[in-house]
Amino acid sequence: MTQNEILQHSPQVLIEKYPFLVSFFESQHWLSDLNPSLSLAELFALIDEGFAEDHAFDADAFMSQLSDFIAEMQAFIGADTFKVNKLTILPGTNKSGEPEGFERLDFEPKTITSIVGPTGSGKSRLLADIEWVAQGDTPTRRKMLINGQLPDSAWRFSGNKKLVAQLSQNMNFVMDLTVKEFLELHAKSRMVSDADELINRIISYANDLAGEKFRPYTAITALSGGQSRALMIADTALLSQSPVVLIDEIENAGIDRKKALEILTGEDKIVLMATHDPLLALMADQRIVIKNGGIHRVIKTSAAERALLTQLELADNKHQIMRAALRSGAVLNKDNIAYKP
Repeated sequence: MTQNEILQHSPQVLIEKYPFLVSFFESQHWLSDLNPSLSLAELFALIDEGFAEDHAFDADAFMSQLSDFIAEMQAFIGADTFKVNKLTILPGTNKSGEPEGFERLDFEPKTITSIVGPTGSGKSRLLADIEWVAQGDTPTRRKMLINGQLPDSAWRFSGNKKLVAQLSQNMNFVMDLTVKEFLELHAKSRMVSDADELINRIISYANDLAGEKFRPYTAITALSGGQSRALMIADTALLSQSPVVLIDEIENAGIDRKKALEILTGEDKIVLMATHDPLLALMADQRIVIKNGGIHRVIKTSAAERALLTQLELADNKHQIMRAALRSGAVLNKDNIAYKP
């Protein structure tokens, strides 16, 4: 709203529209002597010179602070963040200074791209370029576009406007909180209005991914590596506002990988994952082949590869059944390792 529009509303109405204004108005001690149900314009009309002097009140300064505070808080919680419909990579060079083997790479919401190549080939460097929103100023000289245009500097330097959420191989919590308290803290920082419902969904999603379920009151420091990764994937999908998710070797997480990708793409995320797992590589819509620090080739997943993926999923399903049976103390036989869709 403009300052003139704000003037026509009372503090009570403004708080209903912008709940984060509670703390702002509580700090305005001059309001305690006036009726907060009146519009700001009406309140200002009641203020005489003596009252203004006693309370160090200046109407113009107050309106400037109020409108700036609303704008800053909306930016912080993402209310003014435009949708990322397309992320584009423009080519740079490999470690030898040779041009990369593509013209441009486009990524859209609900799509999955795998990044494959030998250890040390440059997969993590590509993820870092995307996270940094590189503009020809990294060792690879790549450039990123957002919605076909050069990105606003806020995507690179703002503390609250992050293009990327990254899930690394290692996740260790050091905070002395329960799972619920951790999620409440995150939801509060995002100004989420109905946090309880969202927190319940995150925990439910995480337990669908994890091999061993946990409770809302489980200490986050007591979570296993797989449980921690499951929690952060669900948290990233439902609570993070970053439109792009970068994943480094999800196959080592001990979670249901297919469900994890379905959850992320179901929330309109652009997903890129570095992996050595053929199952994950073929689940993607396309895969980027990294060689000598550069993008060597981009391959769309073919119908023939999709058919092979079905076979890999059958084998993986049997592997998951055997793993679960062994964890529960069962003795394996041909009956308890049968395929279960």
